[in-house]
Amino acid sequence: MANYQRTRQSMKCVIVGGVVAAAAASGACVTQTRYDTVAMDLQRAQADARREHGDNLQLAAEVAQARARIARLNASVVECDQKLAATQASARDMQAKLDGATAESDQLRKELARLGKNADALLAEKGTLATALADAKARLEELRKAQAAADARAALFKQLALKFQKMVDAGELKISLRNGRMVLELPNDVLFDSGQTVIKPAGKQALTKIAPVLRTIPGRHFQVAGDTDNVPIETSLFPSNWELSTARAVQVVRFLVAQGMRPELLSAAGYGEFDPIRPNDDPEGRARNRRIEITLQPNIDELVSVPNAP
Repeated sequence: MANYQRTRQSMKCVIVGGVVAAAAASGACVTQTRYDTVAMDLQRAQADARREHGDNLQLAAEVAQARARIARLNASVVECDQKLAATQASARDMQAKLDGATAESDQLRKELARLGKNADALLAEKGTLATALADAKARLEELRKAQAAADARAALFKQLALKFQKMVDAGELKISLRNGRMVLELPNDVLFDSGQTVIKPAGKQALTKIAPVLRTIPGRHFQVAGDTDNVPIETSLFPSNWELSTARAVQVVRFLVAQGMRPELLSAAGYGEFDPIRPNDDPEGRARNRRIEITLQPNIDELVSVPNAP
């Protein structure tokens, strides 16, 4: 028993953690209270170390999450920059078309002013100039009608461009002036699968946006025309691209009527591969030629002939 007490007393001289207090060096051992205090401090230090280690692991996880969020934000910034560049390119293209319409209008105004001066000069003359005066007046009136029609087309073009801007920016629609007529061009890949006449869901969504706008244009007839590339087709339903393009145009007309457009204002036509807007030499050109066009037909009073100036 005496040996046990001595052994327990000597154990109080050892402090866990790698530090040994040699009792022999000082000639005495620490007290039980001091031993218990040091042991508790050591336990608290170990607990603090474990908590600090856990905090470090949590902090590392939060840093990893933050880096992942930063990577996603950087990707979103790149995507936004790309969309902005596409929108700016579309705006430049639209501005060029508006500039062309404005130039046409300015030219007609100049011709109108010139013929107006000629008419004033003819009014001062009498007798043999009566016929020439009548001709000048007729030309002047025709020019005025042409000017009014050009102004109306330019205003309508600008109005539609603003209403369809979102669709143009999204690549669902193109607007152009061709042969004096306003044309809405829908890519065929949005509307139909290859060799098919069933309108796809994306195509129905696009036509559903277009129909309400066209209904707001009073007194206008619309022609829906189907166009293809020059790749031939020969099936039991479609012996050629003429039949395929015409059937697609009819399907679009039926859908627009279902959206509330008046059927007497709509017509369908199929041009097959014979009205290309791009060469069929490469996939990009063929893709542009596969399309549906909705053309605003001119009114009879717009079809005025402007005679050559004398």
